[in-house]
Amino acid sequence: MNFTRQTTYQNSFSIGKSLRDTFPRGSIRPLVALLLIVLTLWPGHLGQLTRAMIVDAYTQVSVFVAATLLLIYGAERVFGFNIGNVLQRSKTFEIPLAAFLGAIPGCGGAVVVVAAYSSGHASFGAVVATLIATMGDAAFLLIATRPDAASVVLPLSFLVATLFGWLVDKWGPVFKVERGDAKTDLIPRIGKTQWPHFIYLTLVVPGLVMGICQLFQVNLVDILGIFPLIVALAGTFTGLFIWTFSPVKAMSNPNDNPVARMSVETSFISIWVIGAFLLYEYLVAFTPLNLNEIFQVVTPLLPLVGIVVGFIPGCGPQVLVTALYINGLLPFAALLGNAISNDGDALFPAIAINPKIAFWATLISAIPAMFLAYGFYFLFPNFLN
Repeated sequence: MNFTRQTTYQNSFSIGKSLRDTFPRGSIRPLVALLLIVLTLWPGHLGQLTRAMIVDAYTQVSVFVAATLLLIYGAERVFGFNIGNVLQRSKTFEIPLAAFLGAIPGCGGAVVVVAAYSSGHASFGAVVATLIATMGDAAFLLIATRPDAASVVLPLSFLVATLFGWLVDKWGPVFKVERGDAKTDLIPRIGKTQWPHFIYLTLVVPGLVMGICQLFQVNLVDILGIFPLIVALAGTFTGLFIWTFSPVKAMSNPNDNPVARMSVETSFISIWVIGAFLLYEYLVAFTPLNLNEIFQVVTPLLPLVGIVVGFIPGCGPQVLVTALYINGLLPFAALLGNAISNDGDALFPAIAINPKIAFWATLISAIPAMFLAYGFYFLFPNFLN
């Protein structure tokens, strides 16, 4: 673990730290944060549209992500339940359990399986299963906005992942495992829970109430005026502050406090969701491009595009694919192909631990992704579109 970066994060909220000491070298997070603040405060239609998208991202996605993560991490801490240890002891149900961990929204479950493989406690088939099943952070966005699609994508990914995991263990390649404590080395510690984490938790509560009200089609602006906007902006900017100073790239360390883990991971996911929302709305509002016409011209290639984008490490591109589906630009077949082929942030530790197994696991995932994506495209062209 990089002790310098951990210490920097623990002290970065104190006044007087120089920017050179506060931000990791090469980090673009301060520039991204500044740009988002400027766009939010900009007058006219640009600022109005930006603020509207921030409110939607916060009340429709961020608060539900926060509640889910807090529930999971809180349960782990209270009951002392370590799902990684369960995987190590469960050889009979290893593949279904690995697929289940991958299917959990976010990348935490998949990272657990990859780390277990690095220490010799999981098979290569388990790695394939968890990477096929995982949809990464894009799952949160899909569940919050299109639960009907999520109820099909996630169980189907789990079943396919389990099947291919068993097939790979029986007939697939065998690789030499380099043992090591990859889980600890690859995920830096947040350290002591700081005041921004508690502020973020406090703002999640009214945000969650507003999000639930929106699900029941309650117009909060007519009832509460600008209060929803204030809460959403405060929550988003607090998360932006946490994200800017955090050494965590995506996943938090299991040894950290649940509140800190929730705020850091939710902030990370929220940035990608806001970016995806804004990119689509800006293209529609400020460019002459007709995205519907463009995508209709290349419709037969869209499932393949979704699959290829899934090969890109990280959750950002996958969140964008999900956002395009939600806005009606991509068919369900493209979303499904992307969900199966993408490995989210779990691909980063896989590459770091063993590039060969990362390559083969990703390549193998393309087989069910192609089969199912084009199967739905030709047999059920209008399914959930």
